[in-house]
Amino acid sequence: MGEAVDPGIGLPGRDRAVRSDADRVSDILEAIAKIRERTTDSIEAFRGDDMLQVWVIHHLQVIGEAARGVSQSLKDLYPEVPWPQIVALRNILVHEYFGLNIHQVWTMAQKDVPKLEEQVRRIRARIAPDPGPGA
Repeated sequence: MGEAVDPGIGLPGRDRAVRSDADRVSDILEAIAKIRERTTDSIEAFRGDDMLQVWVIHHLQVIGEAARGVSQSLKDLYPEVPWPQIVALRNILVHEYFGLNIHQVWTMAQKDVPKLEEQVRRIRARIAPDPGPGA
């Protein structure tokens, strides 16, 4: 009864206090993969699918939250990544939800997310190289 309870959600393997930059970079790449697996080249299909819109917006928020937690030293090493804009987008998605322009969200998923994926893959390769099979 008198034990202190973690105010966080307490998801397994997701200890907020000890998340490394490599973890956060992986979070970004996982969210990008989730966006890419569900989106198509059709803006009409995107506009007509509320659940897909929510899916993409949620994963853009995850990207922003992970970017917010990346250390300043890593951000300084990779200034080509628009870290402040990614975090700002997360804040807009969360706090201005009812004013979102769905066409802009779709455009981000189609144009900005693939570019971000390339940048973040390069970062991950440098900070957490894949050990390969059997490692």
